[in-house]
Amino acid sequence: MRFALLGSGSEGNALVVQAGATCLLLDCGFTLAETTARLARLGLDPAQLSGIVVTHEHGDHVSGVARLARKYAIPVWLTHGTLREHGALHGMLGITEINPHVSFAVGDIEVHPYLVPHDAAEPVQYVFGDGAARLGVLTDVGCATPHIEAMLNGCTALVLECNHDAQMLADGDYPYSLKQRVAGRLGHLSNAAAAALLARLDTGKLRHLVAAHLSRKNNLPQLAVAALSAAIGCSANWVAVASQEEGLDWREL
Repeated sequence: MRFALLGSGSEGNALVVQAGATCLLLDCGFTLAETTARLARLGLDPAQLSGIVVTHEHGDHVSGVARLARKYAIPVWLTHGTLREHGALHGMLGITEINPHVSFAVGDIEVHPYLVPHDAAEPVQYVFGDGAARLGVLTDVGCATPHIEAMLNGCTALVLECNHDAQMLADGDYPYSLKQRVAGRLGHLSNAAAAALLARLDTGKLRHLVAAHLSRKNNLPQLAVAALSAAIGCSANWVAVASQEEGLDWREL
C-alpha cells in the first residue's frame, strides 16, 4: 500500500491511497482541471480511481467531488449527514451512504470510518488498510477523543492535522469569533494538541508521519514539525509536511 497527498490546507484537500489494483481518493477540494493535473504529478489518471470517500461537506474537501465523480463514473462513499448538506451530490448514481461505525471494503483496501468532533453535519475521518499496513488520517477535528485514539493506535502511517500555532492564532488578524471557532472543540487541532494526541498513541509500528492542513496565516511548517518530533522523540527530518501547493509525493508502506 502507498499514499500521497494532492494538496492540504484551507484552499483544497485530497489524498490518494493505493493497494494492488485499487486506488481511492479521500476528499476532493479542487477543480476538475486542478485535480487532473495534481493526479498526473503522481502518475495517475482520474479514470484509474476506484472510488472517492468523503470526510465532510466543507468546500475545501468536497467542492470537486461531484464533477469528478460524474465525468469518470466514480462511486462515492459518505455519511448521511454529509450527503444531506452537499446538494451537488443529490440524485447522482454511485452514491453510498456509510454507517460511520461500520467498516467496508473497496477492492483491495479496507476502509474504517470514525466519527470526529468538527463543525459539520456528520464528519468522519478514516483509517485505510490492506491487511498488512494501516494508514490513519485525521484532519478537521477540534479535539481528540478516546475513540480517535483507539482508531489511530498502531498505524503504520499517520497524516495528522497541525492546523495552527496557538500563539500565532491569538496574535493574528482573524476576527475574534473565527479565532474561537478555529481553536474550539469543533474546530481544528493546534500543533500542541496534535502533539499531545500523538504522544498518547501506540507508535511502535509507525513508518511515516505527516503534518497536514497547516494554516497559511497561523502556522509555520517548522513549528508543526518541532511539535510532532518532540512528541515521539524522532528527528525533525523524519516528519513530513503536506503543503497546499505541492501536497506530498508517494510514501510506501
